[in-house]
Amino acid sequence: MSSTSRPTVAVAFHSGYGHTAVLAEAVARGAAEAGAEVISIPVDSITEEQWAQLDAADAIVFGAPTYMGTASAAFHRFAETSSKRWYTQTWADKIAAGFTNSGAKNGDKSSTLGYFFTMAAQHGMHWISLGVQPGWASTEGSEDDVNRLGYFVGAGAQTPVDAGPEAVHKSDIATAEGLGARVAQQTAFFLAGRAALAA
Repeated sequence: MSSTSRPTVAVAFHSGYGHTAVLAEAVARGAAEAGAEVISIPVDSITEEQWAQLDAADAIVFGAPTYMGTASAAFHRFAETSSKRWYTQTWADKIAAGFTNSGAKNGDKSSTLGYFFTMAAQHGMHWISLGVQPGWASTEGSEDDVNRLGYFVGAGAQTPVDAGPEAVHKSDIATAEGLGARVAQQTAFFLAGRAALAA
C-alpha cells in the first residue's frame, strides 16, 4: 500500500458490450481528478502483473454488468480466482467500492452491488458507499439528476439493451465519476490516518 496520502485506486471490471467500460472510465476519471493514481484492469484478461497491481493498490473498485441478477460470469471467475488472496488476506484493510449497469431501470442491480460488498467483506476490505442522495425523486427532479436511479451501496446505471456504449446516460457517467472521486478522497483519509498513527 502507498506510504503517502496520494492513493492508488484500481478499477477491476468486466464489460460485456462496452457499457460498463464507459462507467469504469468514468470511475477512473473521477478518482484521478481527485488526486489518485489510477489503474484500470479488465478482469477477463487479467495478467499476473495486474494481479500484483491489485495487491499493491490502496483501493479496488469492482465493476460488472448485471446479468440474470448478479455480476457477469467473467467477473465471477475473477472473484473465485481472488480466493487465493482471501486465503492470505492480501487485500485486508484496502478500500473497496462497486458499480454496475443493466438494461432495466432496476434490473436487480442491488444483487450485484451486494455481491461486490460481500466479496469485499470476505477479503477484509472497507466498503465505501456512493454517498449521494437519490436524484429524480421528486416532481422537481429529472432523469439528468446525479444518482437518478437512487442507489446507496454503489453506483447503478441503466442503458437500453439495444443501444451501444455511446448511449450510457450522462447522469450515470456523472454518478460513476462521483464514486471514483469519493473513493480517492476516502482512501486518502485512511492513508493520512495510518501515517499519523505511525508517527
